[in-house]
Amino acid sequence: MTTQLPDYYFRVRENGAFAFRVDTNNRQRRIEMDQIATINIRNGEVKPQGGRALTPEDQAAIDVWIAERQATLAARDIDDILRTVDHLNLTAHWAQTRASDADLERVTDTLLMAMHDLRTVLVRKKADRLMAED
Repeated sequence: MTTQLPDYYFRVRENGAFAFRVDTNNRQRRIEMDQIATINIRNGEVKPQGGRALTPEDQAAIDVWIAERQATLAARDIDDILRTVDHLNLTAHWAQTRASDADLERVTDTLLMAMHDLRTVLVRKKADRLMAED
């Protein structure tokens, strides 16, 4: 465990984070976290808290966190899609080897509609990309 604490802490929430400045330089030698801003990751909005203005260091730390968080979320999106491919392969194996007629009756229409919808979107997007290349 490291003895050096970061200067900033970001408490992640659904669509962003609360940014805190970490302070350990006080008489009680306690860790104090002072909320300095609310961050909305979707629209990039940063709202200073408590009527204060953010210092250039505060803004730089927030900008770095936003960039890192966006990269993390983008990587998770791709990972989720690749896991979906794995699940589809496992589902195909299940349908072929273990599913009963009743199981298949329960899931077939829903799976076919979802796969048709996905295929339609993917084909349209691929066509758009190919048309843009020309």
